Amino acid sequence: MTGNEIPFDMGQNKQRSEKPLKNPDGRNSGNLRPWHYALLLISYVALLIPPIYSREAPELFGFPFFYWYQFAWVILSAALTGVVYWRTRS
Repeated sequence: MTGNEIPFDMGQNKQRSEKPLKNPDGRNSGNLRPWHYALLLISYVALLIPPIYSREAPELFGFPFFYWYQFAWVILSAALTGVVYWRTRS
């Protein structure tokens, strides 16, 4: 080798298959519907606008709204991701 050659294939020469991708159990993958995307975007939109939650009141267990609102979205985001996962498995 002269130093300018790539010693292995970087995946550039692979031919693409026109068949839909299959999961290991034989089901087609990629059955996301528009509402699945909407569910995944809810948490991002809810946290992208800080004026919605940049305040101290109301408090929950002594924590200002600013903190517990964001923490609540951690849990809600996980739940929404779980819903989309379970709905797209079939």
